[in-house]
Amino acid sequence: MKMSKKFDDLNQTFNVTSDIVSSNVEKDTSIEKIEKIASTVDDIRKDYDYTRGNLYSLIEKGQEAINGILELAQESEMPRAYEVAGQLIKNVADATDKLMDLQKKLKDVEEEKQKGPTTVNNALFVGSTAELAKLLKQQTQNEDL
Repeated sequence: MKMSKKFDDLNQTFNVTSDIVSSNVEKDTSIEKIEKIASTVDDIRKDYDYTRGNLYSLIEKGQEAINGILELAQESEMPRAYEVAGQLIKNVADATDKLMDLQKKLKDVEEEKQKGPTTVNNALFVGSTAELAKLLKQQTQNEDL
């Protein structure tokens, strides 16, 4: 495949060829990567749903246990019963915090998925500024023709 005259002059200047070689290997590899990413996202979603269900269950059972231990503490007026009630309340509060953290983590994963990969292409000229100016001047003269 032949490029325009503008690129031919650059190819001569930098002593490179303008042949473009396409490879089916790169396409196959990118398809495999996309499939792996899709399966990973599905796994993340399944794990999220499972963890969320477990946290809801733990919170509900913890609230039932708190109600029971508070009744027992009020009837017996024992300090140990109040201590256990306080620990249960702390554990339920921690479980609700974990539920919120789980929401935040899923949101972060989904934002990363939407961003997708970024490609950065940098060109590097090795030489002096005088050589670069000369090359650019020649290029503009060739474009004018």
